[in-house]
Amino acid sequence: MDRPEFYRFHQGQKTLPFVPQEYEDRLARLRADMQASGVDACVFTSMHNVAYYSGFLYCAFGRAYALVVTQTEDVTISAGIDAAQPWRRSHGDNITYTDWQRDNYWRAVLSVTGPGKAIGYEADHLTLAQRDLMDRFLSPKTTVDVAPMTMRQRMHKSAAEIAHIRACAAVADVGGHAIRDAVRAGTREIDVAMAGRDAMELEIARRFPDAEYRDTWVWFQSGINTDGAHNPVTGRVLQPGDILSLNTFPMISGYYTALERTMFVETVDAASLEIWEANVAAHEFGMSLLQPGARCSEVTAQINGFFAERDLLQYRTFGYGHSFGVLSHYYGREAGLELREDVDTVLAPGMVISMEPMLTVPEGRPGAGGYREHDILIITEDGPENITGYPYGPAFNVVG
Repeated sequence: MDRPEFYRFHQGQKTLPFVPQEYEDRLARLRADMQASGVDACVFTSMHNVAYYSGFLYCAFGRAYALVVTQTEDVTISAGIDAAQPWRRSHGDNITYTDWQRDNYWRAVLSVTGPGKAIGYEADHLTLAQRDLMDRFLSPKTTVDVAPMTMRQRMHKSAAEIAHIRACAAVADVGGHAIRDAVRAGTREIDVAMAGRDAMELEIARRFPDAEYRDTWVWFQSGINTDGAHNPVTGRVLQPGDILSLNTFPMISGYYTALERTMFVETVDAASLEIWEANVAAHEFGMSLLQPGARCSEVTAQINGFFAERDLLQYRTFGYGHSFGVLSHYYGREAGLELREDVDTVLAPGMVISMEPMLTVPEGRPGAGGYREHDILIITEDGPENITGYPYGPAFNVVG
């Protein structure tokens, strides 16, 4: 039997998160940047860039995947285990590589790039081992790190992306209301989390009947478990007076959105209420600052000053917000659009960013626990548009 190094296996109909023109527009902007940077071919290996430029969100399980873009071609490179699914979910062509011999992946990539070209790659994703193989198989005349260039493109959302993110945010709200309905003293964190996740997955299936369903989740934290924003769900049983963190994360075609709220079970003590209300005030103040032309570092400095005036800045644990788009907790990050002291990006219409101040008061002090509110805002010519609908603050979120 003649076993090929790679082949094309195409069957079924292409189904993409966006219409083909959306991907053609993204690729056109990319190709213009490639030409300006002297890049002949980009070899994208990250989940976020492969998904952004092709629509295909791969599942690696230790295997290598890629999207190769030249001035005339866009080809996803996938493993045989996936058969034709990558082609059905890719805007352009698809090549399947075999595992009959090692490094057929790079032979498939070479079949698109050709040898001796100027290769764009993602330095923040490609491992040292894969970088060595790229040099060996492609023999590039030069290499260019295109990760910063592509990040800048992804920071500016198209109208189609904004419509998609808006729908995703509405799904997060559905999960939030399901969680609120499930909160009761005596209930475990995991049971509340499952209620929110199930509600979101049903809503995603209703709104997006042609999507692939994967990766939607909830972090629901109580008591001491609220001290970190990304603490996993446990079996802790809720008690009256517990501080809670509601966090819903629908994932739709690689796009992440989030809803995060502070809550209390049945009652909230005076010390906790004071800190909660201060964080809510900072949240509202921060959202008012997200105007086109504002600089991320300057927004951060103003919120820092707000907390410092109230002797709360020492309880801040991370930056005040970040970009949204093709993003997840295990891939993607538009680090150039974060509300931190060291980010000087200027906000512009078409960007999508969160406002999410968090204070963590240590155990043993009045008001101990983690307080966090999180809304998603679209930057428009007229100012920020808040697309999160679930209410924040004590009036709605002392529950059970």
